Amino acid sequence: MMNLKTWIAAGAAVASLGVAPAMAQDNYKDEYRVSTVVPAPFPWGLTADRWAELVAERTDGRINMKIYPGVQLVQGDQTREFTALRQGVIDMAVGSTINWSPQINELNLFSLPFLMPDYAALDALTQGPVGEKLFEVVESKGAIPLAWAENGFREVTNSKKPIRTPADMKGLKLRVVGSPIYNDMFTALGANPTQMSWADAQPALTTGAVDGQENPLTIYTVLKMHELGQTYVTLWGYVADPLIFAVNPEVFNSFTPEDQEILRQAAIDAGAYGVEVARKGLTGGDTSLIDEVKGYGVDVVTLTDEERQQFVDATRGVYDAWKEKIGVDLVNEAEKSIENR
Repeated sequence: MMNLKTWIAAGAAVASLGVAPAMAQDNYKDEYRVSTVVPAPFPWGLTADRWAELVAERTDGRINMKIYPGVQLVQGDQTREFTALRQGVIDMAVGSTINWSPQINELNLFSLPFLMPDYAALDALTQGPVGEKLFEVVESKGAIPLAWAENGFREVTNSKKPIRTPADMKGLKLRVVGSPIYNDMFTALGANPTQMSWADAQPALTTGAVDGQENPLTIYTVLKMHELGQTYVTLWGYVADPLIFAVNPEVFNSFTPEDQEILRQAAIDAGAYGVEVARKGLTGGDTSLIDEVKGYGVDVVTLTDEERQQFVDATRGVYDAWKEKIGVDLVNEAEKSIENR
């Protein structure tokens, strides 16, 4: 009798193991829409592609993610992406902290001018207690954050002249992203900031409607911005743009706990890969990306410490004002994390 009970219990266990994945798959969507701003071969797009590939592989196809670059799910409006994710118009995203900052004010932390002097400082924030707190804020705003990646430090380019001092920026019409802190920063530096989507920025650069822009060098090289008239580059690393892997809560909660963990770990692994490709040619003594830009005949300025300090001083009022808006305690913790990196 005991043997019969044992066989019945074992049979039930086997049946449950066989049925659960099938039931989960029946309840899953045929496709999950993943939003990004740019596709491969940009590091951002490569990161999103890697996430989708790892998830498909590790779930045996139960979760099929399709990447929609160009924020096409929100008609190209980068600043609407987080709202669409929260509302379920988008299922998942690899999103920019800059683009999401209009809805999540605390993410403006990464846009405080000259807060982060190097990649170690950036890592100290995303991989430490500040990053954990920001993930709590993101979740409270209506999305499930899973991991960090990065778009990189942002450098300024233009078609007019080398930029070495704030005085060199006077009157330059520069495209900036749609977050108010960027208007404040570039106004303080004497430039004429113009907010527009990246879809609008490229033709504006081509026609000379704007003189310049600011973006990571990986964006510059893939788009061959020297062909858009951007023949002056200043390496100033004034802000960085971390990326966040996130999922709509209803979508995330529809997955089994096992698949939730697969999705999260795949994001962590894809994020590590994304950081590697975003920094290639820029760190560890490898300057190949900078050399590539110089090879186009571009004038590349690397600021001295004294020159950089002039920009720090010119934007200090913006830093102090936005420290209050972002949250003094959060910024203080960020400053402490960077100091102790």
